[in-house]
Amino acid sequence: MSATDLVSIQHSAALWAFLLSVVFGAVAQRSNYCTMGAISDVTNFGDWTRARMALASVGVAIIGVAWLKWSGMVDMGKSFYVAPKLIWLSHIVGGLTFGFGMTLASGCGSKTLLRVGAGSLRALVTLLVMGVFAWFTLRGILAVFRVATLDAVAVTLPTTQDIPSLLGLSGVAAAAFAAVVGAALVAFALAGREFRADKWNWLGGLVVGLMVVAGWYVSGRIGFVAEHPETLEAAWVSTNSGRPESLTFTAPPAYLLELLGFWSDKSKFVTFGIASVLGVIAGACVMALATKTFRWEGFASTEDLANHLAGAALMGFGGVLALGCTVGQGLSGMSTLAVGSLLTLIAIVIGCRLALRYQLWRLDQIG
Repeated sequence: MSATDLVSIQHSAALWAFLLSVVFGAVAQRSNYCTMGAISDVTNFGDWTRARMALASVGVAIIGVAWLKWSGMVDMGKSFYVAPKLIWLSHIVGGLTFGFGMTLASGCGSKTLLRVGAGSLRALVTLLVMGVFAWFTLRGILAVFRVATLDAVAVTLPTTQDIPSLLGLSGVAAAAFAAVVGAALVAFALAGREFRADKWNWLGGLVVGLMVVAGWYVSGRIGFVAEHPETLEAAWVSTNSGRPESLTFTAPPAYLLELLGFWSDKSKFVTFGIASVLGVIAGACVMALATKTFRWEGFASTEDLANHLAGAALMGFGGVLALGCTVGQGLSGMSTLAVGSLLTLIAIVIGCRLALRYQLWRLDQIG
Protein backbone atom coordinates (compact mmCIF):
# COMPACT_ATOMS: atom_id res chain seq x y z
CA MET A 1 0.00 0.00 0.00
CA SER A 2 1.31 3.45 -0.95
CA ALA A 3 1.15 6.65 1.08
CA THR A 4 -1.43 7.98 -1.40
CA ASP A 5 -3.68 4.99 -0.73
CA LEU A 6 -3.33 5.61 3.01
CA VAL A 7 -4.42 9.23 2.66
CA SER A 8 -7.36 8.12 0.52
CA ILE A 9 -8.50 5.73 3.27
CA GLN A 10 -8.20 8.48 5.88
CA HIS A 11 -10.26 10.86 3.75
CA SER A 12 -12.90 8.21 3.07
CA ALA A 13 -13.27 7.38 6.76
CA ALA A 14 -13.48 11.08 7.68
CA LEU A 15 -16.18 11.66 5.06
CA TRP A 16 -18.25 8.74 6.36
CA ALA A 17 -17.74 9.93 9.93
CA PHE A 18 -18.99 13.38 8.95
CA LEU A 19 -22.07 11.99 7.17
CA LEU A 20 -23.14 9.65 9.96
CA SER A 21 -22.59 12.45 12.49
CA VAL A 22 -24.81 14.76 10.42
CA VAL A 23 -27.55 12.16 10.85
CA PHE A 24 -26.74 11.87 14.56
CA GLY A 25 -26.88 15.64 14.98
CA ALA A 26 -30.11 16.10 13.06
CA VAL A 27 -31.97 13.31 14.87
CA ALA A 28 -30.60 14.21 18.31
CA GLN A 29 -31.61 17.83 17.74
CA ARG A 30 -35.15 16.92 16.66
CA SER A 31 -35.69 14.30 19.38
CA ASN A 32 -34.10 16.44 22.13
CA TYR A 33 -31.68 13.63 22.92
CA CYS A 34 -29.73 14.64 26.02
CA THR A 35 -28.29 12.49 28.79
CA MET A 36 -28.07 15.39 31.23
CA GLY A 37 -31.65 16.31 30.47
CA ALA A 38 -32.68 12.68 31.01
CA ILE A 39 -31.05 12.59 34.45
CA SER A 40 -32.60 15.96 35.32
CA ASP A 41 -36.06 14.81 34.22
CA VAL A 42 -35.87 11.70 36.40
CA THR A 43 -34.41 13.57 39.39
CA ASN A 44 -36.67 16.61 39.35
CA PHE A 45 -39.92 15.31 37.83
CA GLY A 46 -39.80 11.51 37.92
CA ASP A 47 -40.11 11.55 34.11
CA TRP A 48 -38.29 8.61 32.49
CA THR A 49 -39.10 9.42 28.85
CA ARG A 50 -35.70 10.78 27.81
CA ALA A 51 -33.93 8.27 30.05
CA ARG A 52 -35.72 5.49 28.15
CA MET A 53 -34.54 7.06 24.90
CA ALA A 54 -30.95 7.03 26.13
CA LEU A 55 -31.22 3.43 27.37
CA ALA A 56 -32.77 2.37 24.07
CA SER A 57 -29.80 3.84 22.19
CA VAL A 58 -27.40 1.96 24.48
CA GLY A 59 -29.31 -1.27 23.92
CA VAL A 60 -29.28 -0.88 20.14
CA ALA A 61 -25.55 -0.08 20.22
CA ILE A 62 -24.77 -3.15 22.36
CA ILE A 63 -26.64 -5.44 19.97
CA GLY A 64 -24.98 -3.91 16.91
CA VAL A 65 -21.47 -4.09 18.34
CA ALA A 66 -22.03 -7.70 19.40
CA TRP A 67 -22.81 -8.48 15.77
CA LEU A 68 -19.73 -6.58 14.52
CA LYS A 69 -17.55 -8.52 16.96
CA TRP A 70 -19.11 -11.92 16.30
CA SER A 71 -18.96 -11.50 12.51
CA GLY A 72 -15.33 -10.44 12.67
CA MET A 73 -16.01 -7.21 10.80
CA VAL A 74 -14.30 -5.14 13.49
CA ASP A 75 -11.65 -6.27 15.96
CA MET A 76 -13.33 -4.85 19.07
CA GLY A 77 -10.59 -6.28 21.27
CA LYS A 78 -8.25 -3.56 19.99
CA SER A 79 -10.43 -0.74 21.33
CA PHE A 80 -8.97 1.20 24.24
CA TYR A 81 -12.29 0.80 26.08
CA VAL A 82 -11.68 -2.90 26.68
CA ALA A 83 -7.95 -2.78 27.46
CA PRO A 84 -7.01 -5.16 30.31
CA LYS A 85 -5.65 -2.25 32.34
CA LEU A 86 -8.58 -0.83 34.30
CA ILE A 87 -7.82 2.72 35.46
CA TRP A 88 -10.74 2.59 37.87
CA LEU A 89 -9.90 5.74 39.87
CA SER A 90 -9.65 7.83 36.69
CA HIS A 91 -13.01 6.50 35.54
CA ILE A 92 -14.67 7.40 38.84
CA VAL A 93 -13.07 10.81 39.38
CA GLY A 94 -13.36 11.72 35.70
CA GLY A 95 -16.99 10.65 35.58
CA LEU A 96 -17.92 12.62 38.70
CA THR A 97 -16.10 15.68 37.38
CA PHE A 98 -17.68 15.45 33.94
CA GLY A 99 -21.16 14.87 35.35
CA PHE A 100 -20.93 17.90 37.62
CA GLY A 101 -19.47 20.03 34.84
CA MET A 102 -22.02 19.14 32.19
CA THR A 103 -24.81 20.22 34.54
CA LEU A 104 -23.19 23.60 35.17
CA ALA A 105 -22.69 24.02 31.42
CA SER A 106 -26.30 23.08 30.54
CA GLY A 107 -25.39 19.92 28.65
CA CYS A 108 -22.73 17.32 27.88
CA GLY A 109 -20.32 17.39 24.96
CA SER A 110 -22.85 16.20 22.39
CA LYS A 111 -25.54 18.57 23.65
CA THR A 112 -23.03 21.42 23.47
CA LEU A 113 -22.39 20.63 19.81
CA LEU A 114 -26.14 20.46 19.14
CA ARG A 115 -26.65 23.83 20.79
CA VAL A 116 -23.81 25.35 18.76
CA GLY A 117 -25.53 24.16 15.60
CA ALA A 118 -28.81 25.68 16.79
CA GLY A 119 -27.26 29.12 17.30
CA SER A 120 -26.09 29.17 20.92
CA LEU A 121 -23.10 31.43 21.48
CA ARG A 122 -23.07 30.20 25.08
CA ALA A 123 -22.47 26.70 23.77
CA LEU A 124 -19.75 27.93 21.41
CA VAL A 125 -17.82 29.44 24.32
CA THR A 126 -18.37 26.22 26.28
CA LEU A 127 -17.07 24.14 23.38
CA LEU A 128 -13.90 26.23 23.02
CA VAL A 129 -13.11 26.14 26.75
CA MET A 130 -13.88 22.43 26.96
CA GLY A 131 -11.57 21.81 24.01
CA VAL A 132 -8.74 23.80 25.59
CA PHE A 133 -8.99 21.96 28.93
CA ALA A 134 -9.29 18.63 27.16
CA TRP A 135 -6.06 19.46 25.30
CA PHE A 136 -4.38 20.46 28.60
CA THR A 137 -5.41 17.06 30.00
CA LEU A 138 -4.33 15.13 26.91
CA ARG A 139 -0.94 16.72 26.31
CA GLY A 140 -0.40 19.68 28.63
CA ILE A 141 0.04 20.54 32.29
CA LEU A 142 -2.96 18.54 33.44
CA ALA A 143 -1.68 15.49 31.55
CA VAL A 144 1.34 15.34 33.86
CA PHE A 145 -0.99 15.30 36.87
CA ARG A 146 -3.29 12.76 35.26
CA VAL A 147 -0.60 10.24 34.36
CA ALA A 148 1.39 10.59 37.59
CA THR A 149 -1.54 10.33 39.98
CA LEU A 150 -4.97 9.07 38.98
CA ASP A 151 -4.01 6.92 35.96
CA ALA A 152 -1.33 5.27 38.08
CA VAL A 153 -4.02 3.68 40.25
CA ALA A 154 -5.06 0.72 38.13
CA VAL A 155 -5.76 -2.99 38.07
CA THR A 156 -4.58 -5.27 35.27
CA LEU A 157 -7.26 -7.84 34.52
CA PRO A 158 -6.55 -11.35 33.17
CA THR A 159 -8.61 -10.64 30.04
CA THR A 160 -10.00 -7.66 28.20
CA GLN A 161 -12.34 -5.76 30.52
CA ASP A 162 -15.59 -6.37 28.67
CA ILE A 163 -18.05 -8.26 30.86
CA PRO A 164 -18.49 -11.29 28.55
CA SER A 165 -14.73 -11.93 28.52
CA LEU A 166 -14.52 -11.55 32.30
CA LEU A 167 -17.29 -14.14 32.58
CA GLY A 168 -15.30 -16.49 30.35
CA LEU A 169 -17.66 -16.13 27.39
CA SER A 170 -16.53 -15.96 23.78
CA GLY A 171 -17.89 -16.38 20.25
CA VAL A 172 -21.60 -17.13 20.06
CA ALA A 173 -22.00 -17.18 23.85
CA ALA A 174 -20.52 -13.69 24.20
CA ALA A 175 -22.68 -12.36 21.37
CA ALA A 176 -25.80 -13.94 22.88
CA PHE A 177 -25.04 -12.43 26.29
CA ALA A 178 -24.62 -8.98 24.77
CA ALA A 179 -27.79 -9.39 22.68
CA VAL A 180 -29.80 -10.27 25.79
CA VAL A 181 -28.49 -7.24 27.68
CA GLY A 182 -29.18 -4.94 24.73
CA ALA A 183 -32.64 -6.38 24.17
CA ALA A 184 -33.50 -5.95 27.85
CA LEU A 185 -32.61 -2.25 27.67
CA VAL A 186 -34.68 -1.77 24.51
CA ALA A 187 -37.60 -3.64 26.08
CA PHE A 188 -37.44 -1.44 29.18
CA ALA A 189 -37.54 1.64 26.97
CA LEU A 190 -40.51 0.39 24.96
CA ALA A 191 -42.41 -0.47 28.14
CA GLY A 192 -42.98 3.23 28.76
CA ARG A 193 -46.30 4.47 27.37
CA GLU A 194 -45.08 8.07 27.14
CA PHE A 195 -41.96 6.89 25.36
CA ARG A 196 -43.98 5.05 22.72
CA ALA A 197 -46.44 7.92 22.28
CA ASP A 198 -43.99 10.17 20.41
CA LYS A 199 -42.26 8.63 17.41
CA TRP A 200 -39.21 10.86 17.92
CA ASN A 201 -38.51 9.17 21.24
CA TRP A 202 -37.99 5.73 19.76
CA LEU A 203 -36.53 7.12 16.54
CA GLY A 204 -33.99 9.05 18.59
CA GLY A 205 -33.00 5.96 20.55
CA LEU A 206 -32.83 3.77 17.44
CA VAL A 207 -30.92 6.15 15.17
CA VAL A 208 -28.44 7.33 17.80
CA GLY A 209 -27.64 3.72 18.69
CA LEU A 210 -27.22 2.77 15.04
CA MET A 211 -24.91 5.73 14.42
CA VAL A 212 -22.64 4.46 17.20
CA VAL A 213 -22.55 1.04 15.54
CA ALA A 214 -21.85 2.70 12.18
CA GLY A 215 -19.04 4.67 13.79
CA TRP A 216 -17.34 1.46 14.90
CA TYR A 217 -17.66 0.08 11.37
CA VAL A 218 -16.21 3.22 9.76
CA SER A 219 -13.16 3.48 12.01
CA GLY A 220 -12.67 -0.25 12.49
CA ARG A 221 -13.32 -1.44 8.94
CA ILE A 222 -13.11 1.40 6.43
CA GLY A 223 -10.24 3.03 8.34
CA PHE A 224 -8.34 -0.24 8.80
CA VAL A 225 -5.26 -1.29 6.85
CA ALA A 226 -3.78 -4.76 7.21
CA GLU A 227 -0.27 -3.50 6.54
CA HIS A 228 0.75 0.09 7.22
CA PRO A 229 3.29 1.26 4.59
CA GLU A 230 5.69 2.51 7.30
CA THR A 231 5.35 -0.05 10.10
CA LEU A 232 4.17 -3.01 7.97
CA GLU A 233 1.71 -3.80 10.77
CA ALA A 234 -2.08 -3.72 11.00
CA ALA A 235 -3.31 -0.21 11.80
CA TRP A 236 -6.44 1.89 12.24
CA VAL A 237 -5.40 5.00 10.39
CA SER A 238 -8.44 7.26 10.70
CA THR A 239 -8.47 7.84 14.46
CA ASN A 240 -6.39 9.91 16.85
CA SER A 241 -5.85 6.91 19.13
CA GLY A 242 -4.74 4.64 16.29
CA ARG A 243 -7.38 2.15 17.40
CA PRO A 244 -11.00 1.51 16.40
CA GLU A 245 -13.29 4.14 17.91
CA SER A 246 -16.85 5.36 17.68
CA LEU A 247 -18.55 8.63 18.55
CA THR A 248 -17.16 10.65 21.45
CA PHE A 249 -17.16 14.39 22.00
CA THR A 250 -14.61 15.48 24.61
CA ALA A 251 -11.17 14.81 23.16
CA PRO A 252 -12.12 15.47 19.49
CA PRO A 253 -12.77 19.23 20.07
CA ALA A 254 -9.22 19.38 21.47
CA TYR A 255 -7.88 17.61 18.39
CA LEU A 256 -9.84 20.04 16.19
CA LEU A 257 -8.21 23.02 17.93
CA GLU A 258 -4.82 21.31 17.60
CA LEU A 259 -5.39 20.76 13.87
CA LEU A 260 -6.34 24.41 13.36
CA GLY A 261 -3.36 25.57 15.43
CA PHE A 262 -0.86 23.35 13.60
CA TRP A 263 -2.42 23.42 10.14
CA SER A 264 0.94 23.47 8.35
CA ASP A 265 2.01 20.26 10.14
CA LYS A 266 1.51 17.57 7.49
CA SER A 267 1.17 14.88 10.15
CA LYS A 268 -2.14 16.43 11.25
CA PHE A 269 -5.29 15.53 9.35
CA VAL A 270 -9.06 15.45 9.73
CA THR A 271 -9.57 12.33 11.81
CA PHE A 272 -12.73 10.36 12.52
CA GLY A 273 -13.28 12.30 15.76
CA ILE A 274 -12.74 15.73 14.23
CA ALA A 275 -15.10 14.96 11.35
CA SER A 276 -17.67 13.74 13.87
CA VAL A 277 -17.61 17.03 15.77
CA LEU A 278 -18.16 19.02 12.59
CA GLY A 279 -20.87 16.63 11.42
CA VAL A 280 -22.95 16.91 14.59
CA ILE A 281 -22.85 20.71 14.44
CA ALA A 282 -23.86 20.66 10.76
CA GLY A 283 -26.68 18.17 11.34
CA ALA A 284 -28.08 20.13 14.27
CA CYS A 285 -27.91 23.35 12.27
CA VAL A 286 -29.79 21.85 9.32
CA MET A 287 -32.51 20.46 11.60
CA ALA A 288 -32.80 23.69 13.60
CA LEU A 289 -33.23 25.71 10.41
CA ALA A 290 -35.70 23.20 8.97
CA THR A 291 -37.85 23.22 12.11
CA LYS A 292 -37.48 26.99 12.62
CA THR A 293 -35.89 26.51 16.05
CA PHE A 294 -32.56 28.18 15.19
CA ARG A 295 -32.04 31.00 17.70
CA TRP A 296 -29.06 33.15 18.59
CA GLU A 297 -28.44 32.75 22.31
CA GLY A 298 -26.10 34.56 24.69
CA PHE A 299 -25.31 34.47 28.38
CA ALA A 300 -28.10 35.59 30.72
CA SER A 301 -25.79 36.97 33.43
CA THR A 302 -22.25 37.02 34.76
CA GLU A 303 -23.05 34.05 36.97
CA ASP A 304 -24.36 32.18 33.93
CA LEU A 305 -21.05 32.84 32.18
CA ALA A 306 -19.08 31.70 35.23
CA ASN A 307 -21.09 28.49 35.50
CA HIS A 308 -20.54 27.65 31.83
CA LEU A 309 -16.81 28.39 32.01
CA ALA A 310 -16.40 26.23 35.13
CA GLY A 311 -18.57 23.49 33.65
CA ALA A 312 -16.65 23.49 30.38
CA ALA A 313 -13.32 23.20 32.21
CA LEU A 314 -14.62 20.31 34.33
CA MET A 315 -15.98 18.54 31.24
CA GLY A 316 -12.71 18.92 29.34
CA PHE A 317 -10.67 17.56 32.25
CA GLY A 318 -13.14 14.90 33.40
CA GLY A 319 -13.98 13.62 29.93
CA VAL A 320 -10.35 12.96 29.04
CA LEU A 321 -9.60 11.53 32.48
CA ALA A 322 -12.51 9.07 32.19
CA LEU A 323 -11.67 8.26 28.54
CA GLY A 324 -15.00 9.58 27.34
CA CYS A 325 -18.20 11.53 27.92
CA THR A 326 -21.88 10.59 28.06
CA VAL A 327 -21.61 9.49 24.43
CA GLY A 328 -17.98 8.36 24.42
CA GLN A 329 -18.34 6.15 27.49
CA GLY A 330 -22.10 6.10 28.01
CA LEU A 331 -22.77 4.91 24.45
CA SER A 332 -19.64 3.94 22.51
CA GLY A 333 -17.93 2.49 25.57
CA MET A 334 -21.06 0.84 26.95
CA SER A 335 -21.65 -0.78 23.56
CA THR A 336 -18.56 -2.89 24.30
CA LEU A 337 -19.85 -3.74 27.81
CA ALA A 338 -16.56 -2.52 29.28
CA VAL A 339 -16.32 -2.31 33.07
CA GLY A 340 -14.58 1.06 32.86
CA SER A 341 -17.43 2.45 30.80
CA LEU A 342 -19.98 1.25 33.36
CA LEU A 343 -17.98 2.83 36.19
CA THR A 344 -17.76 6.10 34.27
CA LEU A 345 -21.46 6.16 33.44
CA ILE A 346 -22.46 5.57 37.05
CA ALA A 347 -20.06 8.29 38.19
CA ILE A 348 -21.42 10.73 35.58
CA VAL A 349 -24.98 10.16 36.84
CA ILE A 350 -23.89 10.73 40.44
CA GLY A 351 -21.93 13.87 39.49
CA CYS A 352 -24.91 15.24 37.59
CA ARG A 353 -27.26 14.64 40.52
CA LEU A 354 -24.84 16.36 42.89
CA ALA A 355 -24.73 19.37 40.59
CA LEU A 356 -28.53 19.46 40.37
CA ARG A 357 -28.67 19.59 44.18
CA TYR A 358 -26.09 22.37 44.16
CA GLN A 359 -28.18 24.36 41.68
CA LEU A 360 -31.29 23.97 43.86
CA TRP A 361 -29.28 25.10 46.88
CA ARG A 362 -28.01 28.08 44.91
CA LEU A 363 -31.55 29.05 43.92
CA ASP A 364 -32.58 28.95 47.59
CA GLN A 365 -29.67 31.21 48.48
CA ILE A 366 -30.62 33.73 45.80
CA GLY A 367 -34.29 33.56 46.70
